[in-house]
Amino acid sequence: MIGPWARWERHVARRRARVHERQATGQHLPTDRYACRDCEHDWPCHDARLALLIGFDGDRVGLMMYLARALEALPDRHPALIVGQIIYWVPRRR
Repeated sequence: MIGPWARWERHVARRRARVHERQATGQHLPTDRYACRDCEHDWPCHDARLALLIGFDGDRVGLMMYLARALEALPDRHPALIVGQIIYWVPRRR
């Protein structure tokens, strides 16, 4: 049985590996101002949206939580101005 710190360290290591893997593949990732690094459109661009939908594989809540971090990362912009860019494109539940 492993302790909580060992589990946390494994989680962090896996997460770092995934982030490094994404950056190495040239996917459409956000800059610090939430513009796409590859095509320079507002992030998430069309390719990034498709990759996120495939990556989260129907986990709408997880995707929304991931995208909500973008709202926290943009403190100088009003959330109402960027909510369409970041949140409204997520598919609704049926």
